[in-house]
Amino acid sequence: MAIRMLEPNGIAPPFARYAHGVIVPEGYRLIATSGQLGVASDGTVPESAEAQAEIVFGNLTGILAAGGAGPADVVRINAYVTDRAHMAGYMSVRDRWLAGVERLPASTLVIVSGFTREEFKVEVEVTAAVRA
Repeated sequence: MAIRMLEPNGIAPPFARYAHGVIVPEGYRLIATSGQLGVASDGTVPESAEAQAEIVFGNLTGILAAGGAGPADVVRINAYVTDRAHMAGYMSVRDRWLAGVERLPASTLVIVSGFTREEFKVEVEVTAAVRA
């Protein structure tokens, strides 16, 4: 059995590019990432939420690759932004990151009051599942 999306009848469709639920059958191992912030490798933090999200999803790509996975293996995205104004930039990058992915992950996006440093606007963590 493959990983599959759960899209039950009788509820509104997802608001964006995600699934209401995802089922992971036996025979898969999970990869969980820590929340990634938009800090470049040189320690700088770009101003825009979209630029921070680019770094975040680049980091997630590297972490997943280290575990033998990629965006198509992601089953859950938890994302946090500090203002509604940052949602569009985050979602734009997320949608590009998921371009070409057929089985979409479950996803939650929460607006939070802030992170450990004031300049951070986006944080994302993912869970992926790959065949054991």
